[in-house]
Amino acid sequence: MSQAIKLDVNNMMSDIIGARGISWSAVEEITEDLQKAHNAVQGNRGKGMQGWMELPYNQDEILNDIEKSAARIRERFDNFVVLGIGGSALGPAAVHQALCHLHYNELPPEKRGGPRLYIEDNIDPERMAALLDVIDVEKTCFNVITKSGGTAETMSQYLIVLDALKKAVGDKYKEHIIATTSKTKGFLIEIAKREGYETFYIPDGVGGRFSELCPVGLLPAAVCGIDIRGLVAGARAMDERCLTDDISDNPALLEAALMYLTMKWGANISVMMPYSDSLKLMSDWYAQLWAESLGKNTTLTGERVNVGQTPVKTLGVTDQHSQLQLYTEGPYDKVVTFLKVENFRKTTNIPHGVDDIPTIAFLGGKTHNQLIEAERQGTEYALYRAGRMSQTITLDEVNADTIGQLLYFFEMVTAYTGQLLNIDAFNQPGVEESKVASYAVMGFDSEKHSMKREEMKSKPASKDIYIL
Repeated sequence: MSQAIKLDVNNMMSDIIGARGISWSAVEEITEDLQKAHNAVQGNRGKGMQGWMELPYNQDEILNDIEKSAARIRERFDNFVVLGIGGSALGPAAVHQALCHLHYNELPPEKRGGPRLYIEDNIDPERMAALLDVIDVEKTCFNVITKSGGTAETMSQYLIVLDALKKAVGDKYKEHIIATTSKTKGFLIEIAKREGYETFYIPDGVGGRFSELCPVGLLPAAVCGIDIRGLVAGARAMDERCLTDDISDNPALLEAALMYLTMKWGANISVMMPYSDSLKLMSDWYAQLWAESLGKNTTLTGERVNVGQTPVKTLGVTDQHSQLQLYTEGPYDKVVTFLKVENFRKTTNIPHGVDDIPTIAFLGGKTHNQLIEAERQGTEYALYRAGRMSQTITLDEVNADTIGQLLYFFEMVTAYTGQLLNIDAFNQPGVEESKVASYAVMGFDSEKHSMKREEMKSKPASKDIYIL
């Protein structure tokens, strides 16, 4: 087993960075709130929409089924296409980026060891056409992921793929489709049963943004040769660290405390900055988790509020050259979280070659491993010197275990922070409003959507003077 991931919050604290940091006394003042938040999260384990907390423990049989299915897919198909959106796509993409070769699809089959992976998480018409230009549907397996089966984006893609498969392989189209959906309700399970598709189930208590450690994420990972048991073991290890309400031992509870306090004090932007290309898409996954869970306008007791913290996706060192100026000298409204890798899986040596120019020559004989960490430390120091809050999460190396830890850590932080904010971290009414309006525009015929169409007509007409 790899080492536990490590949270370093020194540069969040006022005794390190100065007045703009958080005092330890402020943390101690909310000790009772933290204990209540911890007890509420643990007390609801496995209940309602907290079924995700049981995923590290209750999937032994499912893991066996996934591994068997993945082995068959690897033997038969050249391509594996995920049709999904939101958590159904962001989680699989983040884990694939983290644990597979960074140019996985471009490797020859003997080096890749599995089918190419495509994750189609948007409905841009050019994108769908482009996918069909580069895959042979006769050699492709499609994984349709939607809990309800009523997700317009995913099901529209399904209809396109279904039509293409029927034209290409006739009655054998059923062998090319796997459904990942609810076992007990929704339209996709009805379709899957009627058609006889191979099916994996999303537990009722697992929402999309918390679904990476169930078949939603584990099947695509296994197809690409990722150690899914390592992912689950990592999540279990993090869960065990979070069983205590002592913030000196529970990293997720400490992180929730600090992020809650930063929000109270006006730091309403959370910047995720991985210093590793393998962790780049973790920022995308985190953005949905953090924004959709915490951006709420009603408390659990019915009070009207507008809470939440806007996540920003960045990449070190790339975005030192695009965003760091703002972070060091702009408003004091941000917290920067660095994701650091202690030991990269590869070492890139920098040769000597331009020894007559000192500003280049000093690089010779060093490595990119040294340089990227030096750049991270430089960015960290620039923020410290400007009195800006930052923190670092260190992975000893990027592997299935540490990624499982990282995923579960952020899920627990989100659950704790929701309790501290006294909001429901597991619903998304603002997203539902958009869905209803979209269906209304498309002409879906139901009383609800007809009413929404009429409501939308009352929106003030656009004025030509505002259109240039």
